[in-house]
Amino acid sequence: MKNSLNALRLVALLEGISFLVLLGIAMPLKYYFDKPDAVKIVGMAHGVLFVLYTVNLLIVHLKFKWSIGVTLAAFTASFIPFGTFYADKKWFRA
Repeated sequence: MKNSLNALRLVALLEGISFLVLLGIAMPLKYYFDKPDAVKIVGMAHGVLFVLYTVNLLIVHLKFKWSIGVTLAAFTASFIPFGTFYADKKWFRA
C-alpha cells in the first residue's frame, strides 16, 4: 500500500517542478523572447504530470480512506506554485 503513496510523492514532485518551469522559464521565453515552443513542450509535460497527479491522488484517497477535505486540499495545492511541495510535507509522508 505504501507504494501508491510513494508514487504520489514522486509525481507530486515532478508536477511541482514542471509547474515552476512552466511559469518561471517557459512563459517568460514565450512572452519576452518570442519562443512559444518552450510552452508547448513544458506545457504538454506538465499536463500529463497533472493528470498523473490527479489519478494517483484518487488512488491514495481510496486506499488510505482519506477525508474528502484532505484530498481536495491536496488537489487544490496543485494549482498553487510550490503547492505540491507543501502537500508532500503536510499529507504525503507516512
